[in-house]
Amino acid sequence: MSRYHAAMEVNVINTDGIFNREDRDVDVGTQAPLFLLSFKHRDDLALAASRAGWQAIAARRAQNAEQRFISCGAMVAVVDARGAYDEGLAAVRALADAAEINDAALVVIVSRRDVARLDSFINAGATHYLAGPFSQAEFGQNLRFAERYSLRLGGSRQNVDHGRHNDQGGSYAWQWNLAKGMVTLSEAFARRISSPSRERVASELIRQLGGDDLKAARQSIRQVLKDGRPTAFTHTLISETGQDRVAQHLRYDQEKRVLIGMIEILSNDRSPKSDVNRDALTGLSSLAGARQWITSRLASARHFRVMIIAITRFEMINNAFGRETGDHLLQGVARTIDRLVGDIEVDSKLVSRTAGADFIIGLGGDMSDQAVLELAERIAGQIERPTLSEAHLVTLSSRIAIIGRLDGDNEANHILRRASAEIAEAKNSDLGRIRLVTAADQSFAERNLSLQTDLRSALDRGEIELLFQPQVAISTGEVVGVEALARWRHPAHGELGAVTLFAVAEQSDYLLALSAHVQKRALEQAAAWPDTLANVRLAINVTSADIARPGFAALFLEMVDASGFPRSRLTVEVTESGLIEDLGVAAELLAALRAGGCRVAIDDFGTGYSSLAYLKALPLDYLKIDKKLAQDIAGSARDRVVVRGVIDMARSLGLAVIAEGVETEQQLALLAREGCNYYQGFLCAQPLEVAALERLVREQHHGVSGHS
Repeated sequence: MSRYHAAMEVNVINTDGIFNREDRDVDVGTQAPLFLLSFKHRDDLALAASRAGWQAIAARRAQNAEQRFISCGAMVAVVDARGAYDEGLAAVRALADAAEINDAALVVIVSRRDVARLDSFINAGATHYLAGPFSQAEFGQNLRFAERYSLRLGGSRQNVDHGRHNDQGGSYAWQWNLAKGMVTLSEAFARRISSPSRERVASELIRQLGGDDLKAARQSIRQVLKDGRPTAFTHTLISETGQDRVAQHLRYDQEKRVLIGMIEILSNDRSPKSDVNRDALTGLSSLAGARQWITSRLASARHFRVMIIAITRFEMINNAFGRETGDHLLQGVARTIDRLVGDIEVDSKLVSRTAGADFIIGLGGDMSDQAVLELAERIAGQIERPTLSEAHLVTLSSRIAIIGRLDGDNEANHILRRASAEIAEAKNSDLGRIRLVTAADQSFAERNLSLQTDLRSALDRGEIELLFQPQVAISTGEVVGVEALARWRHPAHGELGAVTLFAVAEQSDYLLALSAHVQKRALEQAAAWPDTLANVRLAINVTSADIARPGFAALFLEMVDASGFPRSRLTVEVTESGLIEDLGVAAELLAALRAGGCRVAIDDFGTGYSSLAYLKALPLDYLKIDKKLAQDIAGSARDRVVVRGVIDMARSLGLAVIAEGVETEQQLALLAREGCNYYQGFLCAQPLEVAALERLVREQHHGVSGHS
């Protein structure tokens, strides 16, 4: 064994027989990369990330943070600003564009005393936050939410699969079986150092280290083996292609008792360090160069277009053929785009690779929509031509979004974020591979993006309120229940209803938090109702995200009991679309809620698949007819037949029927004739605050008494 191995404290481990032949492949990929910048708690936070299932690429200094984040391929970046507010805010600003362009989440950790200043981090580009102190479980769940947010933006599970099950051809990584003195290399690392085999004797590799590098490596390995905390050291990696300054990120797998390293390339002698505006792989402008070009156009007050091009499902290429093939293809795409844009006559232009498989084109001047679309079609057509790369015939696909300058645009970051939002929409859309965004589209998208940002602090500011819409027994005219509905009093956009509020929450990955807030507040308010409302039922909504949450039924019932509101007066309403995502899980959840004493209703019936088969399979008490379907009863004879069929079907299954959106006496009379049990809608009342609801119920009681 080498002097390196002999110097280590090998007495802290026992590694006999831990590495069978069938599991010798590097398993670094079972942990997704996480970029972590912590000015004061790096090692502790890296350990927490490792325990939560992540491979932390951790740093203490913000220098080159943007490039390091891009290079490591992480879906989530964490900036720990505890005790370092100003440094943390600057780091979030530095990482925001890279996170936005690459569909990544940007989490900021703050001290409790800095929670009141969260707006500054949100405005700087943070997408999630966590306030210390926090538990290991809270940190892990926060990262899971952030990962899900990134996944939704990217529009593909492939990114997560790539992070969790890393292709051996893509990462520079190794795994050291200390008992046998053997190191197994990833395919990419073996190629990088021209190793004849992926399995090497450890001492052969260690001989490449010397002097201070060897000392740093020895200290880091001693540390990680002694206390199990992830750590890192830097050294010069020499290969046939040149010298790289790299960081070795180490972690110790206590279950398998092996040492694992992931290598981060910090700098090399093949790309000029001074040229920060140039992408090293393609030679095109970098993200910094794109930002500089846009800033100059804004300063000149001239019109321009920004076209963002995403090569879709590109991770599949890396997984199938390895990163070298992927890099070769990206270089070819870059040459193609550069050539086609070079043929365009405009007063200024830009071709940039921002990171990953995304490119940005900047076009100055007043090109017509038709001319821009023709250019986009030519680019997409060339990208999607089958390409021969290292004996592989590969076909790429793309999505393109095109935006123009708006009157309110005054920062490059703002435009890049709008472009990123539009390409994310294009990836998830079935409306074609090219998306030309009009001024009206941009205004709507900008408002939506603003609402997503604002929602994260709206709960803390008390902007989310509740209203209650009466549910009336058709046979008696008595208010027997209410549905709790959320309302957002936005300081800039005015009053926003529940539909807009929950749509924004889903887009911003804040749906679970909002749903829990509304449910808890509705229960607490209902528990404090006056005696006038003592017999009124409460209906609250459960989302598809709630249904998918493990253990939701038990958590929900605990929340009901904590509020003091009786389970027997509670109805849980689940939308039809939420039920069909996973019928088996939904059936178990509804059965648990009914067994717990609640009643269950399907909401908005008639807007989805409306399947009799799943209605028969689910434990239900009520069926709520969607507003559009209920109002159709006053339409043609054919419409009435459809509504009658739904009501008859529900009654045959033993379900009571509630009609939503009833606005006229004619609609009510026809629904009553067909056997509908309850209704809600403006015919009785719009959604009310508690005081107005109490007055309505009191007046009804007086009216009934006086009549009798």
